[in-house]
Amino acid sequence: MLRIFILFFIVLSYLRVFAQDVINRSLFSDQKAFKVGDVLTIIVVEVSSAESKAERDASRSGNINGSVSGSGALGFIPETGFSIGTGNEFKGQGSTSTRGTVKAKLSARIVKVDSTGNLVIEGKRIVNVNGDAQIIKIKGVVRPSDVNWDNTVYSYNIADAEIELTGKGMIYRNQSPSWITRLLHWLF
Repeated sequence: MLRIFILFFIVLSYLRVFAQDVINRSLFSDQKAFKVGDVLTIIVVEVSSAESKAERDASRSGNINGSVSGSGALGFIPETGFSIGTGNEFKGQGSTSTRGTVKAKLSARIVKVDSTGNLVIEGKRIVNVNGDAQIIKIKGVVRPSDVNWDNTVYSYNIADAEIELTGKGMIYRNQSPSWITRLLHWLF
């Protein structure tokens, strides 16, 4: 009798946990991440482009002319003339253009669900190839409605997104100037 009571208690406890999970997740809906610890797949598709052009044109000029000539009683004064001129001209042009594209796919964990039900996520992916590491980090806030049926979220749907792409290794060290070059640039 005691064994039946213990077995009944264990089955009842299991059914209670199972029932709570069923309440939170319908058997007929997609299994989307919605609680702390769940994992989302982030599809990073970032394209940025900026362009700026500036053009200035300025000019200034001045002229003073005069002449003196003599005639009649003052005929002994030869014809004379003078002229003063000034000029100033400036033309300047400048333009700048930047473009950037990042495409990646990584997983992020839900670290918090805020008071409005939005999901606070953080994720990191490190890929090592021949001693060189490419590191992608992502943070942000995702609305549950932006989570697709396959548990993916596009990076442009992440609010307050922080996407960081860095690297370590020989390739990344060779791309940056040496400390002597940096010192000379700082001095001059």
